[in-house]
Amino acid sequence: MDTGAAARAEGAGSRTTPRAGTRHSLDLLHVRVTDWFTEAARDLPWREQDCSAWGILVSEIMLQQTPVVRVLPVWREWLERWPTASHLAAEPPGAAVRHWGRLGYPRRALRLHAAAVAITEEHGGEVPATHDDLLTLPGVGAYTAAAVAAFAFGRRQTVVDTNIRRVHARLFTGTALPAPALTAAEMKRAASLLPDDAGLSVRWNAAVMELGAVICTARNPACGHCPVADACAWVEAGRPAPEYVPKGQSWAGTDRQVRGAIVAVLRESDGAVPRVLLLEAPAGLRMDPAAAVTARPGALGALHGLRAPAEQLDRALAGLLADGLAEEHDGGIRLPG
Repeated sequence: MDTGAAARAEGAGSRTTPRAGTRHSLDLLHVRVTDWFTEAARDLPWREQDCSAWGILVSEIMLQQTPVVRVLPVWREWLERWPTASHLAAEPPGAAVRHWGRLGYPRRALRLHAAAVAITEEHGGEVPATHDDLLTLPGVGAYTAAAVAAFAFGRRQTVVDTNIRRVHARLFTGTALPAPALTAAEMKRAASLLPDDAGLSVRWNAAVMELGAVICTARNPACGHCPVADACAWVEAGRPAPEYVPKGQSWAGTDRQVRGAIVAVLRESDGAVPRVLLLEAPAGLRMDPAAAVTARPGALGALHGLRAPAEQLDRALAGLLADGLAEEHDGGIRLPG
């Protein structure tokens, strides 16, 4: 029997508190959140029924620590350029970095390329369908494997991301934010909340994730529009302040910023960039003809406009080389492959 349908029939018009802990109340929670999702879910291309498992895997990697609005145009370009894993695997890894755009954390591009190679060579070009097989792919961890197994293949998996953790923390424990790091207790709770029906479990995962992304946000949550606000322990407690202040990731002046600026120069270059151009600002950014054909002044200007000290430039470049995000050939630096 469809537990969602049964709950809808039995609980029509009811405002029974879902967190009471009974099977009936949990069914109501599933219904109310997934019904809200049906009406309010954002129209995202990786949620379309005809989206491939490869497209969903690409979206999950791109969405790590990156907002949807920045991912959308890059995701669309990637899927147009590389509609299958085999298409990407046929390209050098530098192509993935070049077309990563400004998503940040470009090592994700290298990992996606490595995953595409593994999918092509070890899985016949098809994204594997099980959680265990997905975990064997480079750059795919527990969350991504669970998300792809659920959203691409309809499998019953416990999916727990930052948004889901925040919803669970507020709804069931009454705290404004979850613990700084994922705990075993959180995973156990998430597993206990998962509907038995595989199809409903997929929608539940997607719905709670969406609820955290657009309603139960970290700052200024829109509790007045939440489908389960009346059942929320945090709301009932008076919406107490967080027990800790999340540390924002700094950017200005960091090695990450300098690394990103160097990668931008390499991404916009037609060939290898002389090392000296990356480490020393040319006078007025005037370059000799040989250098001018490889590095565009705009990207170089942005890099050297940071006024990063020489040791930081050295460290950032060395890190890119060590991470495989850049290669050196006869004194020139270029994207890998």
